[in-house]
Amino acid sequence: MYNETKNTLSKDRLKIMIVDDNITNLTVAKKALESKYSIIPVTSGEKAIALLERVTPSLVLLDIEMPGIDGFETLRQMQGKERVKDIPVIFLTARDDFGSRLEGLQLGAMDYITKPFSIPILLKRIELHIRLITQKLELQNYNRNLQQMVREQTSTIVELQHAIIHAMAEMAESRDGGSGENVSRTRRYLETLTLAAQRSGEYQDTLEHFDVDLFLESAQLHDIGKITVPDNILQKHGKLTENEFEIVKKHTSNGEKVIIGIMKRSRADKFLRYAAEIAASHHERWDGTGYPYGLSGKDIPLTGRLMAIADVYDALVTERPYKPSYPHEEAVRIIKEESGQYFDPKLVDIFVEVSDEFEKISTGELQVCAS
Repeated sequence: MYNETKNTLSKDRLKIMIVDDNITNLTVAKKALESKYSIIPVTSGEKAIALLERVTPSLVLLDIEMPGIDGFETLRQMQGKERVKDIPVIFLTARDDFGSRLEGLQLGAMDYITKPFSIPILLKRIELHIRLITQKLELQNYNRNLQQMVREQTSTIVELQHAIIHAMAEMAESRDGGSGENVSRTRRYLETLTLAAQRSGEYQDTLEHFDVDLFLESAQLHDIGKITVPDNILQKHGKLTENEFEIVKKHTSNGEKVIIGIMKRSRADKFLRYAAEIAASHHERWDGTGYPYGLSGKDIPLTGRLMAIADVYDALVTERPYKPSYPHEEAVRIIKEESGQYFDPKLVDIFVEVSDEFEKISTGELQVCAS
């Protein structure tokens, strides 16, 4: 039997509380994590709430289906207590339906991991969240010592913001086999295309008001909605069913909702406006057959039209669990063939002009620096 009150935790390691009524599940999760973290195993939601009056973990892994109060209610009670309301929660559960995932995220959970889980993937996801948590705490500590004006102007805050954005983007990308390198490459593709569009004189009325650095940073969040898509769909080998594809398509509108939710609690309106716009529109098609809103032509925001080309090129030349990588020449051919259908024809012409730079980025020969 687990002793849930005895404090034998290492003082120099981050604490993770695992809440599950199944002793076997607790044992498996504890063994998977105890080499890196101090583990607090708890067998019910009620005991977790009581123990949180005395112990403050860095992260809580929470099962949903438990006798007494379930995981959702446990999270609601945590958020009603000032002392523990900001402790990050990840649902670790056998429930794999979209409704449960969405409810958990709407309640404020950081992530949703389904059982049975892969230990390496669980460790990586927790590592990414711990990085976000650490950076958030650093930001909070910094803010306590500076006035608002100083905080907004300091380069340390800007760098921290960028690091958090990149970590969130990396987390979303890792869901379907991508990595931080994919995030960085796509950012460089987008920068190359955007700067080339500015030089071309096309869409000058829009581009002359573009904050390129802000646009490129926010574009990294274009796939943040992937956190609402089940692992078994994102990582599926082979063709998706019609129903599965419909679930995947919702990552665009769900991503937009996540960002708009942040906007309501933030003053970074301009930055987040870019992010929400890109998340929602980067799968729209020039001919109106895209998703989620079926926009066409110039009704699609220019941010989304630019992102679509950079995103598709990276998807084509990158190997994923569900597809091999294509040669650069084949990727260029496919994008050219989709001009006027999937993509803005003017932007495709600009892409073709700088496609050699895209190839050098894809092979690591060229790194584009923001202007």
